[in-house]
Amino acid sequence: MISVNTNSGAMVALQYLNQTNSQLEKTQNAINTGLKVASAKDDGATYAIAQNMRGDVAGYSAVTDSINRGTSSVDVALSAGQSISDLLIEMKSKALAASDSSLDTASRAAMNEDFTALRDQIATVVQNAVFNGFNLIDGSATHGISVLASADGSKKITVASQNMSLGGSIVSVGTSGNIATQSAAASMVDTVENSLKAVNSALAQLGSGSKKLSIQATFVQNLSDTLQTGIGNLVDADMATESATLQSLQVKQQLGVQALSIANQSPQVALSLFR
Repeated sequence: MISVNTNSGAMVALQYLNQTNSQLEKTQNAINTGLKVASAKDDGATYAIAQNMRGDVAGYSAVTDSINRGTSSVDVALSAGQSISDLLIEMKSKALAASDSSLDTASRAAMNEDFTALRDQIATVVQNAVFNGFNLIDGSATHGISVLASADGSKKITVASQNMSLGGSIVSVGTSGNIATQSAAASMVDTVENSLKAVNSALAQLGSGSKKLSIQATFVQNLSDTLQTGIGNLVDADMATESATLQSLQVKQQLGVQALSIANQSPQVALSLFR
């Protein structure tokens, strides 16, 4: 039947052309964004999974920042503790030399001056061992420092503080400790020796804490990278495939336009019936 009111051929051609245009729009969007699933309308289930994984990645980014801050605080404490250990070694040498009964008064006074300067330097080191408001060796951080260890914040890693202040349980040399006399110097040798052992033990504990943080930081980074790869596998577009699809759809679009043009001309055949 020839009709000028209904053009079935044109309607079919238009349907296929609209379908091609829709596919072409999707392919162009994938090329523009680099994503085959850029929004929930592309693939709701995949988009939801990817978003949840992105949330985990963001959480692990916060965990990494927390671990880095904690590591820096512990590293500052370690550096200060090592300086204190070195100072105690010097102090032991001074005390041992001053304990010699044959030492004259002037020499002992000079050694005592050096000794007290080293002692006071320990106090300065302890006071300045601060990072991000935390001082792990002056007794202020009684509960140590805790950092995030999981994306949901439920797991934490704690590194215990070590109070290396003068006159404490670790550095038992008091704030007024001196080697002004032979007997004071002799007594101070044992005090400094015990302090040195305690400081080195505290450093070992801080070192273990730093190692824990380092291991966790590596694990979190690896886990975050794995999640990023997983997200990419879910939503990233294969640009080689999309490029080939784009060229195919462009040709299909041109053919569809031509087919629609031909179909639109068919009703004109009815004019020949009236000539």
